[in-house]
Amino acid sequence: MAQQPLFLERASFRRRRLGDAARVLPVAALLAVLLPVWWIPAEVSFAAGAAWFFGLWALLIVAIWALHRALLRAEAATARAEAQAAEAGAAPAAAPEGRDDAV
Repeated sequence: MAQQPLFLERASFRRRRLGDAARVLPVAALLAVLLPVWWIPAEVSFAAGAAWFFGLWALLIVAIWALHRALLRAEAATARAEAQAAEAGAAPAAAPEGRDDAV
């Protein structure tokens, strides 16, 4: 049996990296909320802290929206690439074992 190359097509690679970003975003958000409170508590108390928190909240909403749209586009591009590979008669490359692509 011939081994398939270890090359991931662009659409699949992009979808995986976007999935990784989706996994890292909650940790980055938690650090963005907590680090200013730990490092400079006097600066983020009361009004400044509320402005920081709600500004960060709005930024996270926009970031999650953009990431969601990018994931949808990447998923569609992967589906198109797999369909084109199936039409060409080539077997689509399987995901590596142990890797869960469900996001």
